[in-house]
Amino acid sequence: MILVNEEIDGDSIPADAHVLPATLVSYRDGTTIKTYINTTPLPQATISFRGTILGVNGAPEVTSFSSRGPNQASPGILKPDIIGPGRNILAAWPFSVDGTTTGATFNIISGTSMACPHLSGTAALLKTTHPSWSPAAINGNAITNQNKQQANYYELGAGQVIPSMANDPGLVYDIQPDDYIRYLCGLGYTNQQVTIIARRPISCSPGFAIPEAQLNYPSFTIRLTSFPQSYTRTVTNVGDAISSYTVTIRMPSQVNVVVTPNSLNFTRVNQQLTYSVTFSRAVTTPTTIQGYLTWASSRHVVRSQMSVTLA
Repeated sequence: MILVNEEIDGDSIPADAHVLPATLVSYRDGTTIKTYINTTPLPQATISFRGTILGVNGAPEVTSFSSRGPNQASPGILKPDIIGPGRNILAAWPFSVDGTTTGATFNIISGTSMACPHLSGTAALLKTTHPSWSPAAINGNAITNQNKQQANYYELGAGQVIPSMANDPGLVYDIQPDDYIRYLCGLGYTNQQVTIIARRPISCSPGFAIPEAQLNYPSFTIRLTSFPQSYTRTVTNVGDAISSYTVTIRMPSQVNVVVTPNSLNFTRVNQQLTYSVTFSRAVTTPTTIQGYLTWASSRHVVRSQMSVTLA
C-alpha cells in the first residue's frame, strides 16, 4: 500500500508503524506516482531499502504539524520562540511495539511530546550549570544563541535549539515578575483579572502598564504605523568581566532601525546595560518585514529577531 501526504503536509513524512506492507510518500512524490499509475497500462513498483541516507539537504526543517505564528493572543511577542527536534524521534518505549516479548522496547514518535523533552532537557542543563538564572533568562538564552536558518520567523522563531551555545551566551535578557504584571496590564486585562493572577492588589494605571514590545524579551515584534516607535532592552553580562559588544543591524530597506548606543562596554560580571531601538517606516506599502540585530564581542554573538508589520 502507498500512502500519499495531503498537500498541506508537503514533504513531512512521519515514520509510522504500519500493520501491513506500506510506505508513505510526500505529496509531490505521490502526485508523480498517481500520474504514472493513470498513464501506464500495467503500472509496476518495487519497494527496496537502500540504507540510511545522511546529510539530507534542508535538514533541519519545520514539519507541517508545527504551530506557526503570529501570536494571536499577544501579537507583540514573537511566536514560536524556538524549535526543537519533534519528528521521527527514536527513543525508549515501555513495551514491545510489535506486541511480543522480543524486548524491542523502543519506538519512533512525532509531535509536541517529542520536542518538549528536548527543550525541557536544555532548560534543565542550563539551570544545572547556572543555578541563579531565572526562567526568563534561560528562555532568552535559548532564543538568542541558536542555529540561524533562513526562513520565516513565524515558522521557526530563533531556529533549532543548540544547548552548548545557550550555555555560554555572553549576554542574557532577564525579566522580573513585576514586568509581566505591567505587560498584562498593557494587554488590556482589568485590575481584577491581574489581581487574581498576581495574588495581590494591582492597579493598571496608564503609567504602570507597558506595551507588549517594551517587555524585556529577546526579540522585537512591532506593528508600525506612520510614526516612529522606540523600545528599550536591558542585557546582563554573564561572560567575561571586561568585554565590549558592537551592534550590527540586518533589516530590509523598507524599515529604518536605529540602535543607541551602538556599543556596550562592560566592566564586571552581572553588570546590566540598556539600549534603545527606534523603528520607522521607509515605505507606505503594507507588508511584513523581518530582520535581526546582533551584539558581538570577541567571543560571543547574541542575536535578536525583528519582525515589523507595516500597517
